[in-house]
Amino acid sequence: MPLRMSTAVSATPRAEVLDPDEQRVIEEARVRRLQRLARRELWSLAAFTSAFVVAASALVLYLPSTRNPGLGAVIVLIGAYAAAFRLEFEIGSGTAVPTELILVPMLFLLPTGWVPFAVAAGVLLASSIECLRGALHLERLVLRLLNASYAIGPALVLGLAGEGPPSLHQCPLYVAALAAQFAVDFAVTAARQWTTLGVAPKNHLHAMASVYVIDAGLAPVGLAVAFAAESSPYGVLLALPLIGLLSIFARERRVRIDHELELRDAYRGTAFLLGDVVEADDEYTGIHSRDVVELTLQVVDQLDLSARERRDAEFAALLHDVGKVRVPNSIINKNGPLDAEERALMERHTIEGERLLLRVGGLLGEIGRVVRSCHERWDGQGYPDGLAGEQIPLVARIVACCDAYNAMTSDRSYRKALPREEAIAELRKCSGTQFDPQVVEALLASLYAELPKIELSST
Repeated sequence: MPLRMSTAVSATPRAEVLDPDEQRVIEEARVRRLQRLARRELWSLAAFTSAFVVAASALVLYLPSTRNPGLGAVIVLIGAYAAAFRLEFEIGSGTAVPTELILVPMLFLLPTGWVPFAVAAGVLLASSIECLRGALHLERLVLRLLNASYAIGPALVLGLAGEGPPSLHQCPLYVAALAAQFAVDFAVTAARQWTTLGVAPKNHLHAMASVYVIDAGLAPVGLAVAFAAESSPYGVLLALPLIGLLSIFARERRVRIDHELELRDAYRGTAFLLGDVVEADDEYTGIHSRDVVELTLQVVDQLDLSARERRDAEFAALLHDVGKVRVPNSIINKNGPLDAEERALMERHTIEGERLLLRVGGLLGEIGRVVRSCHERWDGQGYPDGLAGEQIPLVARIVACCDAYNAMTSDRSYRKALPREEAIAELRKCSGTQFDPQVVEALLASLYAELPKIELSST
């Protein structure tokens, strides 16, 4: 079982819109929009689309209605829904569209049983425009129709209650209709995500929670539009200015996310470029840093840290010795112990590393503060600040332990590598003094998984 550790919240505010997991999900979703459906998705599409058509047809057949809004009003409602559906907010690892602003008036203007089909028509219209623009693969246009399934829940609840004009006295009924909407939407999308992508329902619920909060917030506004459309169905057009305003915010958010994804790639490129600079200056240090990265990520996975902490750990491990570019090679590669002056120069490499990364700024500037602490000790006898225990950033504690193990098991100009068994014994000996005991435990667990023939006894 992975170990869990609590980590202190950084005092430095994050400028990021998303964490790395959310970035990955958004990128994968954007890529899938332009891809053909996999065979499993095609089978799923056929099954779920058939189920939607059967359910929506049953509503048409079994929910009687006396409403007759006219063809013009139907066209306006479908067009307004399409306009709202094209407005996508990338929220966390999900996507929100403000269609609640139009769905609610639809439920009071159209024959209730026909609302899911009207929603499907709006989805089809909006998705067709995206296909023509090259932003959506044609096969995924049909898949989009399943988004109309969520309308079945509120249509069923309001249809069974009997059609009537919007009324504030019916708020409990409307809350029930909204709950039915969420229930049907979650059941359909979670089942499809599980069967096609292997996403567990609880993970899907976590991803969609923020989307449902937005829908719940927009539902009362949609009810206000329904009141405005009570005297004339064209009153639904009053929602269009709000949809236009939201489209500006959605576009700005997308630009911010695009910039963040570009910055992430730039930070990664800069980090590896600096790693190459270190390796060109001192081959051992460069190779050592890459080995420490591998060990560090294994420990991070053992401790079950977040995706953001994993990314920070990767960068910190890669750059923990970047300040050595300011230390003369004669000191780094000296064949023998360092004198006091040389050791003082060597111990400044963490400070120099922080300064260098702070000049780069952004994410790497934050990593610089971790790099500064990668030679602190659990007992407070490290450098440069004499931090102790949990005063030391967790990522720095992990890098320090992995750095020491890799150094012990690597050949240097002044000594041969220690056997792995001796290095492991040294880790145990220094647990609780030089190293965080839980980090040592996690490192040994990862080593045991890779080296099952080595006896990792507690003695």
